Amino acid sequence: MAIPMTTVTDALSDPGPQGKTGEIQATKAEALFPFLDLKAQFASIQGEVMAAVERVLRSQHFIMGPEVQAFENEIASLTGAQAAVSCASGSDALLLALLALEVGPGDEVITTPFTFVATAGYIARVGAKPVFVDIEPKTYNIDSSLIEQAVTSRTRAIIPVHLFGLAADLDPILKVAERYQLAVIEDAAQAIGALYHGAPVGSLGTFGCFSFFPSKNLGGCGDGGLVTTNDPALADRLRILRLHGSREKYYYETLGTNSRLDALQAAILRVKLTRLQEWTRGRQARAECYRALFAERRLEKMVTLPSAPDDRVHVYNQFVIRCPERDRLREFLCDRGVPTEVYYPLPLHLQRAFTYLGYESGQLPEAEAASEEVVALPVYPELKAEHQNAVVSLIAEFYEVT
Repeated sequence: MAIPMTTVTDALSDPGPQGKTGEIQATKAEALFPFLDLKAQFASIQGEVMAAVERVLRSQHFIMGPEVQAFENEIASLTGAQAAVSCASGSDALLLALLALEVGPGDEVITTPFTFVATAGYIARVGAKPVFVDIEPKTYNIDSSLIEQAVTSRTRAIIPVHLFGLAADLDPILKVAERYQLAVIEDAAQAIGALYHGAPVGSLGTFGCFSFFPSKNLGGCGDGGLVTTNDPALADRLRILRLHGSREKYYYETLGTNSRLDALQAAILRVKLTRLQEWTRGRQARAECYRALFAERRLEKMVTLPSAPDDRVHVYNQFVIRCPERDRLREFLCDRGVPTEVYYPLPLHLQRAFTYLGYESGQLPEAEAASEEVVALPVYPELKAEHQNAVVSLIAEFYEVT
């Protein structure tokens, strides 16, 4: 189903939660500590980053080139994928994957309504129809048991999202895809380094799509993205598509787009990539600290903590809890200088941009309930233990648990 180009928002990078969730933070007192401290991260690698930037400036090679190629090789090694093709953003990674599959008008792509808009937005951008399937209430990922009943003769692909740093349940999804000859595009924008049955995300589907937006676990100094694949022919097609459809300068095999990762971004990301495992362990340690603090305060009956099944390794791009009176809790915390965020305040099937699809309130109840109850707490390697203790103590105070 084709739609007018103006129907889908152009804000297809994920700077954070959209809409009313930021208003609480904007109208209250200054936070005692940041929700994400990128300044502290930079301070720990400043010398290496500046040396990498100077290296690129001295070379005057800013588009593609050896820095980009080296970064792609390093990401391919990290993910276990045969090929990694960088691009301008995580949103463009999704676009390039869809273009490589020639998904277009008349096609359908199954995905989750509980994600950033780019996941479904680019399905619509290529003229295909997003088909939303509800989520699991504990992991917030797409409910794999509901996917097969959404498959039609027009279905071309499935896009599971590895939300908040936790892999979706891929085995059932891959079985459905094999049964109906569908592509699987892993949206791994929030989950670089996450594991599913011991395998890195981005290596299991037809494509893996990654974002290097600054707030991600591996974030650049601006936008950046990448697509992984184990299919050499698809990798070749991705490389052509990101260069206007050209393999040889001024000769065009197909209609592509301009979506290249800058050499400056690649050089900075290469520095950060050497610290990714260390930073991941730091995030995981902060998550475990939260779990211990919530247990110590006897908040388990009031607050649902992130679920991490035994067959998966969570990398905590966000630490998302679920609780009653979410908005009142956020105001209470913000009044006391504790920052929080909401991912996501309104599921995609109820967004104005997707009204043309005809979904109604109540149709995807788990996604709708989650949007009213989830809140993300600060989680990053530099987060201090006293700040975590303050967060949980205030949550206990709010719920009058002593």
